[in-house]
Parts: sequence; C-alpha cells; structure tokens
Amino acid sequence: MSASTNPSITPVQMTAQDQVQQIKLLTSTDDDHGGVIVEMDEPMDSTTFLSILRASISHWKHLGKKGVWIKLPIHLASLVETLVKEGFWYHHAEPKYLMLVYWIPDTANTIPANATHRVGVGALVVNEKREVLVVQEKSGHFQGTGAWKFPTGVVDQGEDICVAAVREVKEETGVDSEFVEILAFRQSHMSFFDKSDLFFVCLLRPLSFDIQVQEVEIEAAQWMPFDEYAAQPFMEKHEVLKYISDIYLTKIDGQYSGFTPVPTSNFTNQTSSYLYLNAGGLKRCHSL
Repeated sequence: MSASTNPSITPVQMTAQDQVQQIKLLTSTDDDHGGVIVEMDEPMDSTTFLSILRASISHWKHLGKKGVWIKLPIHLASLVETLVKEGFWYHHAEPKYLMLVYWIPDTANTIPANATHRVGVGALVVNEKREVLVVQEKSGHFQGTGAWKFPTGVVDQGEDICVAAVREVKEETGVDSEFVEILAFRQSHMSFFDKSDLFFVCLLRPLSFDIQVQEVEIEAAQWMPFDEYAAQPFMEKHEVLKYISDIYLTKIDGQYSGFTPVPTSNFTNQTSSYLYLNAGGLKRCHSL
C-alpha cells in the first residue's frame, strides 16, 4: 500500500545494519505532553497494520515519545483486536470512533483519564407572580410519584451551561426564557455508569408563558405558586431541594447573589467562553 493513497501512513528513511530501508509509519502529530496522536482513516488488513504499528512504536520510542493516542473510526473496528494485543487500552468512545492509548517508556503512566464528570442543569423559572414552572416526568426518579419539579437535563458537548438551561426549558415546556444566573451547584459521585456528576441550579426569567408539553418525556407542566411548590412533602425528604428553595427565597429578599456568565477569551485556543462570577459583588468591590 503506497503512502500516496493512505494519509495515515508516511514513508521514513531508516538505517539498519548499514542498509537504508524505506519503511512505512503511521502519520502522527505531536501532542502538548511529549506524546503523539494518530487519526486513522484508510482501510488496511490487520497483518499490514500490525507491521506498521510495531515499526511506528519503535520509531516513537527512539524519538523519546511517551503516550500514543490512536483515534480509530468505526469503519476500522476490525483493527481493535490488533491494538489491544499490542498493549493498547480503551480510553474513551464516541458514536463514530474509539480512542485507544499506549504508554511507551518504562515509567509511571501519566495519560489523563477519560472525562470523569457528567454535567447537568436544573432550571428554576419564576415569573413576576412568584410562580415557578414545574413538570411531572414520564420517567426517572420521580416517575409516578405526583411530585412537581423544575426542568432538568444534561448539557450537550460543546454547549454552555447558560444555553443548556434555556434549551431544556424550551424542550420540556415550550416556554422561552432568559438566563439570569447560577444559584448553586452540587457535585456527586457514582452517578451515571460510575461517573461523577456536576449539577448546576440555574435561575431563569420567563419570556413567554404558554406551556406546550413535550409529550415524549413530560407528563404535565404548569405554573405553580412558589410556596405551594416548596411545601410538597417530597421536598422535606430531599435536602438538596430544600436548600435550593431556601436559596431562592434568600435571593428574592436581596440577600443572595449567584454567578452570572461573563464572555471571555480562552487563553489556550482564543475561542470564546464564559466565566461565571458574582458580578454584583465584583462591581461593589470596584466601587469602593
């Protein structure tokens, strides 16, 4: 297989036993920590791949490289067994690829673990009548209990927390809303396939009021007086929910400030990101 037809392979001149041999290596890019990243694409049989893989590892070892990351697309899944037999292990998987890793030197492995946390949001949407937007779910922990809860969901990859909260409210209830601030967040462990969980409680302001229930996940939705919401029996059984109610009441009394998103540039790649901070407290500090 020629290098011109396979972007995953590159020819390298190498001297061995006084003879110059041209061998093929996996095309790689350097990472920021002394390792290499290989993005496979072109098909090859396992025998050819094994030969190229071993030559590549030998080459990287000679260069003093450490970790090897091989991104294997789903159409090359037949090469997984070859990689595993050579000492690679699974790092993470996405719908269209599997990432496998290998540690070259005889030292402690410092390859970082896969993402350890899942990020969720809860949206506390309260109108001027001090009514909170609540739902009853068709599945999940509160299914069939009669409990009314605020909309919740998981933040998508590449999605900001403030955007996710607005999206979840719209998807579950049809209500448009505006993000105000993060009131609090909770960290828990062994939550989803042994992953840890970060759950951000967000305060939102409604921009519309007509409810259109998402029938797939939501049994019912309504605007409920906050005092009635907070008085539900199940609230007393869940300490986190009781804290959230107390935080909101303290907030409307003017004694509590959450964290608002401030656009900033990311120092690693110059992309835009949000820094969540107590803007009111910062403003008061600067005015002193």
